[in-house]
Parts: sequence; structure tokens; C-alpha cells
Amino acid sequence: MENFFSAVFFDMDGLFANSEPLWLEGETELMARYGHVWTHEDQVHCLGGPLTRVGDYMFSLVSAQSPQFFTKALVEIVVAKLAAGTQLMPGAQKLARVLKESGVPIAMVSASPRNIVNAVLSGVDHDFATTISSDDVKKTKPDPEGYLKAAEFFGVDITNCLVFEDSLTGVAAATASGAFLIAVPHFVTVNESPRVRVIKSLEELNIEVLANYYTEFVSQ
Repeated sequence: MENFFSAVFFDMDGLFANSEPLWLEGETELMARYGHVWTHEDQVHCLGGPLTRVGDYMFSLVSAQSPQFFTKALVEIVVAKLAAGTQLMPGAQKLARVLKESGVPIAMVSASPRNIVNAVLSGVDHDFATTISSDDVKKTKPDPEGYLKAAEFFGVDITNCLVFEDSLTGVAAATASGAFLIAVPHFVTVNESPRVRVIKSLEELNIEVLANYYTEFVSQ
């Protein structure tokens, strides 16, 4: 498409897939085994990963086992929950399909490991040309490597691409990559800037709205 983003990249947890409730269940269950009540503040602190940071944080709360143990145990719990099926965020699947049908390259870039990404997408009819997990990069979010790799996959300039994110970790990765960003935050506050816009739901978006965003971005 002319006068449009060269490619569009979706985050997964909390942006494309409504998997955050399952992560919360898993975190709560795991920490309860060690006598810690997982709070809203704990959840917000861990939003967006990476999972190594979550494992480190859990270990710091209870000083039992090891950070690596908590990372591995949490993934195992969440994979089992995801196997039962994952709901998608409102408007996410429809938007991805409309973009693909309009000839816009789309990819998923997640801070979750490959087994989590595969578990989420195994039962979902999706349109992503490629998916990038934390296992596919040397440094995951907030590092921009995943988004840079997605742009490289399509052979496009990252500075003319659009990213959808919901967490501060993801926002940091998208911003550092040089891409345009539309944030859909749920538990955090994201500030707008010349290359960042904030909306409440992906349901607000369609090709025409995104084309207007593109014109607004590039005219600044």
C-alpha cells in the first residue's frame, strides 16, 4: 500500500492474546506454594517480561529455590493453561486479517519463549507471516532486537513500520527500534510523543484509521 506503514508488528501477551489473566493465575498459584500472596503491584511489576526478570523477582520475594527454577516453573504452569485455549483481545484478529488482506506484511514479536507462543497460536486462526519469540533473539524486550529482526525478515525500514504494544517493556522495545508505536495499555500509563499514540482498544482501528495515523506521523 502507498502512504502506509511498510509492515505492522503485534505484541502477543495482553495485546493480541488475552493471556495476561492466565499469567496472573500462574504467578499467583506458584507464589502461593511458597507462602507469598501475589499482589496487583507484583503483577504490574512483571508485565511485559522478560521472563528471566520475573523469575528473578519471584526469587527475591521468597528466597527459595532459584530464579531459574521460578522462570521454568511459571512457563510450565502457563503452557498447561494455554493448552485449554486462549481468548484473543477485542479487535486483534480482525485487524490482523484486514491488514494481511490489504497486502500489509504483519508479524508477531513476543517476549515469551517459543513454547508459549506456539501454545497461544496453536488453536488460533492467525495471519502472521512470521513470529518471533524470546528464543529467537539474543536479547528480548526491552531490547529492540525482536522488532529489528521482524523488519529484516520483510526487508523493510523499521522506521517506517508500526508496532502495537501494551506494556512499558514492550513500549521501550518498540521506541528503541525506531518504529512508530500505537500503545493499548491496560495497567500502565504510556505518554504520547511524535511517534507514539495511545488508544483504548484495537477495535478502534481499521485501514482507514491507520492510514490517517500514518499521515499524522509522517507529517510531523
